[in-house]
Amino acid sequence: MAKSSKSPDPLGDPAQIEIGPEVLGDYEAASRREWLVTNGIGGYASGSLAGSNTRRYHGLLVAALTPPTGRVVTLSKLEETLSVGGESFALSTNQYPGTIWPQGYRLLAAFRRFPAPTFVYRPREGVELEKAIWMIPGRNTTVVRYTLRAAPWPVAISFVPLVAWIDYHAQFHRREGFPFAWSWQEPECCLVAYQGTPPLRIVAPRARFIAGAAWYDNVEHLRELERGLDFRGDLYAPGSFEARLSPGESLTVTATIETTAAPLTEAELAERQRRLIALAGLSDPFGQQLVLAADQFVVHVPETPAIRSTIIAGYPWFTDWGRDTMISLPGLCLATGRPEVARDILAAFAGFVSRGMLPNRFPDVGSEPEYNTVDATLWYVHAVYRYLEVTGDAVFVRTLMPTLDAIIEHHLAGTRYHIKGDADGLLASGADGVQLTWMDAKVGDYVVTPRRGKAVEICALWYNARCIMAELAERFGQRDISHGRAAAQTRASFAQFIRPDGHGLFDVIEGSTETDDSIRPNQIFAVSLPFSPLDDEVARRVVDTVARHLLTPYGLRTLSPKDPHYRGRCEGDAWQRDCAYHQGTVWPWLLGPFIDAHLRVYRDPKAARELLTPLREHLRQAGIGTISEIFNGAAPFAPGGCIAQAWSVAEILRVWKRLALPDPQDNGNDG
Repeated sequence: MAKSSKSPDPLGDPAQIEIGPEVLGDYEAASRREWLVTNGIGGYASGSLAGSNTRRYHGLLVAALTPPTGRVVTLSKLEETLSVGGESFALSTNQYPGTIWPQGYRLLAAFRRFPAPTFVYRPREGVELEKAIWMIPGRNTTVVRYTLRAAPWPVAISFVPLVAWIDYHAQFHRREGFPFAWSWQEPECCLVAYQGTPPLRIVAPRARFIAGAAWYDNVEHLRELERGLDFRGDLYAPGSFEARLSPGESLTVTATIETTAAPLTEAELAERQRRLIALAGLSDPFGQQLVLAADQFVVHVPETPAIRSTIIAGYPWFTDWGRDTMISLPGLCLATGRPEVARDILAAFAGFVSRGMLPNRFPDVGSEPEYNTVDATLWYVHAVYRYLEVTGDAVFVRTLMPTLDAIIEHHLAGTRYHIKGDADGLLASGADGVQLTWMDAKVGDYVVTPRRGKAVEICALWYNARCIMAELAERFGQRDISHGRAAAQTRASFAQFIRPDGHGLFDVIEGSTETDDSIRPNQIFAVSLPFSPLDDEVARRVVDTVARHLLTPYGLRTLSPKDPHYRGRCEGDAWQRDCAYHQGTVWPWLLGPFIDAHLRVYRDPKAARELLTPLREHLRQAGIGTISEIFNGAAPFAPGGCIAQAWSVAEILRVWKRLALPDPQDNGNDG
């Protein structure tokens, strides 16, 4: 059973997440729990608690060759063996066809998260070895430190580095050739994979390298099998390292593609995390753990003049997305006391506004940004407003006014994908074969939820943006009353969304007579945003409808279970998963706006806090210390998608901090 320590010092260590042998010794349970560390430039290290790599995305060093993208699995893992008094104990675990070997997970006594993922092995009585894993901020460098905590006499430890050097979306197969050339010069082994790529250096002072190239074939990644993808790969081993440890001694192994590996001790890592917690000002265990999770998504790329800071949408497979960045910014940057990061992001993205639109996605390989989104830009306006609310930094926001004005003008005149303000003051959008809202699943040419026309959350965001612009214009003395008049027209026209049956709002209005009466969570934004176009009675009906049909312990379903198109499980191959992605699947990030809306109409912070209780336990159930992208819509609501999703963490952290404020029953929707 997972457990958490009690009452941490608000400026000291956060509550420790510790998982014991009852979970670690169960391969099914341990292999479905995953750890993650990141380096702040898009690279990461990740694996399962069982020690096996259950995803092709897992690796000890997944380097970002073109930060924050261009990710490559370089060092997949280390195969460790501990020799004590004539006995050998394999600490590693792998899944092969029909077998699990070795079974080092059976030797695990504990896993701890703070300050770095730490595995405690007790292979026999009186012997305890710790393995801690962390990355160097700003460097494609992973550190693995082995410490012999207890033993009756010195022990021998050996490890075999297993190398892939493959794009993280792919599996490496031996039949593709023999790409590796390696050399050994104490204290490191250096491997070169492909011309034009940096070498992988494995540095192990105090260890002796023994050459002996070998292949580990048919390593299985079972999560990929479940996703209907290629799930077997091969790994290359140049040889092995051997060292001796006496009780109390440590062996540090560094894997890097950098020319120099900047040092960072575990103590320095812990101090950095304490500073992050202190900045956020949260003293409770849940809040502190979310603060540490939030930091994993924030990346800084100072060598890139255009985008210096951005947000990774999710690990292990997403990069930075405009929509996800702007939705996540208040929680990841403002709620954590890091407004300077928010400012950098807002300034950087302003430089990518084109025809009044923010990019939806920056591709993983260097092509032009993609602008297929109707809401990312409106979320940008919202993020600017939240920044101003929290910081009062009117000087900076004034510099963004030309960008904000251009956004409104282009949306009124019409821009890509038939995005255009209608004569009634609402915002319409839609183009064949293009997914524009956050419900953006697409399989081949099939758009699962096209939502063409006037989508309810888009029009709510549009109204919110017009109100924000009216307030900014007044604040900066522009004496522009057009925004206020336009907002009033949009509010009046928004009444078209109100369902006569009392079940909240229509999801989409198409043309003058057609409506989509699917009960979806998108209507909640008409209540949760700072400026709502609804009166109190309609707002209450929206909250009640969403709670009755969509609320689960982990977030909001994307479609009512009573709808004939509802799918309760997001499982299977890509087609099956994408067809369920927004047709009933639960998204935890939607709890943020739901809680804002619930507080607005019911003013009950106790009830709001109770809604977050299941997610506190979830921090120990999938991605350790973080929040998953999605959950199944049907009980028992199994988590899925990315193990760590930016807006999941951001929105839960944002509302959790709001609930920690002295007066959470205020009328606004504080960021």
